[in-house]
Amino acid sequence: MQTASLAITGFYTGILAILYIALSFKVIGQRRNKRVGIGDGGGEHPELAQAIRVHANFIEYVPIALLLLAIYELGGGNVMFVHAFGGLLVTARFLHAIGLGKSIGTSWQRFAGTLSTFIIILVLAIMNIIAIF
Repeated sequence: MQTASLAITGFYTGILAILYIALSFKVIGQRRNKRVGIGDGGGEHPELAQAIRVHANFIEYVPIALLLLAIYELGGGNVMFVHAFGGLLVTARFLHAIGLGKSIGTSWQRFAGTLSTFIIILVLAIMNIIAIF
Protein backbone atom coordinates (compact mmCIF):
# COMPACT_ATOMS: atom_id res chain seq x y z
CA MET A 1 0.00 0.00 0.00
CA GLN A 2 1.34 3.40 -0.99
CA THR A 3 1.11 6.15 1.61
CA ALA A 4 -0.05 9.58 0.50
CA SER A 5 2.68 12.17 0.53
CA LEU A 6 2.93 15.79 -0.41
CA ALA A 7 6.70 15.99 -0.08
CA ILE A 8 7.29 17.45 -3.54
CA THR A 9 4.44 19.96 -3.31
CA GLY A 10 5.68 20.81 0.18
CA PHE A 11 9.12 21.58 -1.21
CA TYR A 12 7.78 24.02 -3.81
CA THR A 13 5.31 25.48 -1.32
CA GLY A 14 8.25 26.22 0.98
CA ILE A 15 10.15 28.06 -1.75
CA LEU A 16 7.04 30.04 -2.71
CA ALA A 17 6.34 30.86 0.94
CA ILE A 18 9.80 32.45 1.20
CA LEU A 19 9.06 34.50 -1.93
CA TYR A 20 5.72 35.52 -0.42
CA ILE A 21 7.45 36.74 2.75
CA ALA A 22 9.97 38.69 0.65
CA LEU A 23 7.14 40.36 -1.27
CA SER A 24 5.39 41.12 2.04
CA PHE A 25 8.53 42.76 3.43
CA LYS A 26 8.75 44.90 0.31
CA VAL A 27 5.22 46.19 0.95
CA ILE A 28 5.97 46.72 4.64
CA GLY A 29 9.14 48.64 3.79
CA GLN A 30 7.26 50.86 1.35
CA ARG A 31 4.49 51.47 3.90
CA ARG A 32 7.02 52.48 6.57
CA ASN A 33 8.96 54.65 4.14
CA LYS A 34 5.83 56.41 2.87
CA ARG A 35 4.11 56.40 6.28
CA VAL A 36 0.99 54.74 4.93
CA GLY A 37 -0.76 52.34 7.28
CA ILE A 38 -3.38 50.98 4.91
CA GLY A 39 -4.08 51.30 1.21
CA ASP A 40 -1.66 52.89 -1.20
CA GLY A 41 -1.83 56.51 -0.07
CA GLY A 42 -4.54 57.53 -2.51
CA GLY A 43 -2.32 57.45 -5.57
CA GLU A 44 0.42 59.60 -4.04
CA HIS A 45 2.87 56.69 -3.82
CA PRO A 46 3.00 54.69 -7.04
CA GLU A 47 5.91 52.58 -5.74
CA LEU A 48 3.76 51.42 -2.83
CA ALA A 49 0.82 50.67 -5.12
CA GLN A 50 3.14 48.67 -7.35
CA ALA A 51 4.53 46.63 -4.43
CA ILE A 52 0.99 45.98 -3.18
CA ARG A 53 -0.05 44.78 -6.64
CA VAL A 54 2.92 42.40 -6.97
CA HIS A 55 2.13 40.94 -3.54
CA ALA A 56 -1.60 40.69 -4.25
CA ASN A 57 -1.12 39.07 -7.64
CA PHE A 58 1.03 36.39 -6.02
CA ILE A 59 -1.60 35.54 -3.42
CA GLU A 60 -4.37 35.56 -6.04
CA TYR A 61 -2.83 32.83 -8.19
CA VAL A 62 -0.35 30.75 -6.18
CA PRO A 63 -2.81 29.08 -3.76
CA ILE A 64 -4.98 27.57 -6.51
CA ALA A 65 -1.89 26.42 -8.40
CA LEU A 66 -0.47 24.75 -5.27
CA LEU A 67 -3.82 23.17 -4.44
CA LEU A 68 -4.03 21.70 -7.93
CA LEU A 69 -0.42 20.50 -7.66
CA ALA A 70 -1.12 18.86 -4.29
CA ILE A 71 -4.23 17.11 -5.62
CA TYR A 72 -2.28 15.88 -8.62
CA GLU A 73 0.53 14.58 -6.40
CA LEU A 74 -1.86 12.90 -3.94
CA GLY A 75 -3.68 11.31 -6.85
CA GLY A 76 -0.51 9.51 -7.84
CA GLY A 77 0.58 11.93 -10.55
CA ASN A 78 3.87 11.41 -12.32
CA VAL A 79 6.71 12.56 -10.04
CA MET A 80 8.57 14.22 -12.89
CA PHE A 81 5.44 16.19 -13.82
CA VAL A 82 4.99 17.29 -10.20
CA HIS A 83 8.57 18.58 -10.21
CA ALA A 84 8.15 20.18 -13.63
CA PHE A 85 4.96 22.01 -12.62
CA GLY A 86 6.39 23.01 -9.24
CA GLY A 87 9.65 24.26 -10.72
CA LEU A 88 7.85 26.14 -13.48
CA LEU A 89 5.49 27.73 -10.96
CA VAL A 90 8.41 28.96 -8.85
CA THR A 91 10.13 30.33 -11.96
CA ALA A 92 6.91 31.92 -13.22
CA ARG A 93 6.22 33.71 -9.95
CA PHE A 94 9.80 34.98 -9.66
CA LEU A 95 9.61 36.28 -13.24
CA HIS A 96 6.26 37.92 -12.63
CA ALA A 97 7.47 39.61 -9.45
CA ILE A 98 10.58 40.91 -11.23
CA GLY A 99 8.63 42.11 -14.27
CA LEU A 100 5.82 43.85 -12.41
CA GLY A 101 8.21 45.05 -9.73
CA LYS A 102 10.34 46.98 -12.21
CA SER A 103 7.53 48.49 -14.29
CA ILE A 104 3.75 48.76 -14.20
CA GLY A 105 3.86 48.42 -17.97
CA THR A 106 4.50 45.31 -19.94
CA SER A 107 7.74 43.38 -19.70
CA TRP A 108 8.79 39.99 -20.98
CA GLN A 109 9.17 38.76 -17.38
CA ARG A 110 5.65 39.79 -16.44
CA PHE A 111 4.22 38.28 -19.62
CA ALA A 112 6.15 35.01 -19.26
CA GLY A 113 5.28 34.74 -15.56
CA THR A 114 1.60 35.34 -16.16
CA LEU A 115 1.33 33.03 -19.15
CA SER A 116 3.25 30.25 -17.39
CA THR A 117 1.08 30.55 -14.29
CA PHE A 118 -2.10 30.32 -16.38
CA ILE A 119 -0.77 27.32 -18.30
CA ILE A 120 0.17 25.50 -15.08
CA ILE A 121 -3.27 26.12 -13.56
CA LEU A 122 -5.08 25.09 -16.75
CA VAL A 123 -3.03 21.93 -17.38
CA LEU A 124 -3.24 20.77 -13.76
CA ALA A 125 -6.99 21.47 -13.69
CA ILE A 126 -7.51 19.39 -16.82
CA MET A 127 -5.25 16.58 -15.57
CA ASN A 128 -7.12 16.47 -12.25
CA ILE A 129 -10.49 16.41 -14.05
CA ILE A 130 -9.38 13.64 -16.42
CA ALA A 131 -7.99 11.59 -13.50
CA ILE A 132 -11.52 10.90 -12.25
CA PHE A 133 -12.43 8.94 -15.38
